[in-house]
Amino acid sequence: MDLTRGTAKEKNDRAKKMMLWFGIISLLMGFAGWTSAYIVSSSREDWASDLELPQAFFISTIIIILSSFSYIMAKRAVVKGNNSSGTTWLLVTLGLGIIFIYFQFIGFSEMVAQGYYFTGPTSSIKMSYVFLIAMVHIVHVVAGIISLLVVLYNQYKGRYSEKEYLGLSLGETFWHFLDFLWVYLILFMTFVK
Repeated sequence: MDLTRGTAKEKNDRAKKMMLWFGIISLLMGFAGWTSAYIVSSSREDWASDLELPQAFFISTIIIILSSFSYIMAKRAVVKGNNSSGTTWLLVTLGLGIIFIYFQFIGFSEMVAQGYYFTGPTSSIKMSYVFLIAMVHIVHVVAGIISLLVVLYNQYKGRYSEKEYLGLSLGETFWHFLDFLWVYLILFMTFVK
């Protein structure tokens, strides 16, 4: 496929898709580095393998999975020309994204209540990694929420239709990436003791 052919709009659309995928790949590389460091550190003598993740993290996992389904429903509605329903599903996705972050902070509170901190004399290297990985993911979910707000703005302005919904698709792809990334991270931190 020749990427230099096509109209200016087609080239612009391809460039936006490529930029998104470059960003996703760079994020994957960052998280691969942190999870690799987690694995290497798990062989340390002071590694606390008996520590359990907070329940709030598992609740937030269900919430972020539901948010991916609501984003799918939003796109389906827009593609079918039902913009009102599309807007509703986007608002549901936004609400679920905010609730996800809320439960992440509840999880941090649970860890602190158990006496584990990110750093300091009562910290554990394992819990420091859990704090780090979860916080960096939250930062990216905030970026996802910002992109979702842009999508919602464009939706309100009527910029998406059955034939033109690239921004919605790009936002959905990034949101699903964040969802799959969190599912991977929670499984990783649960089973790599």
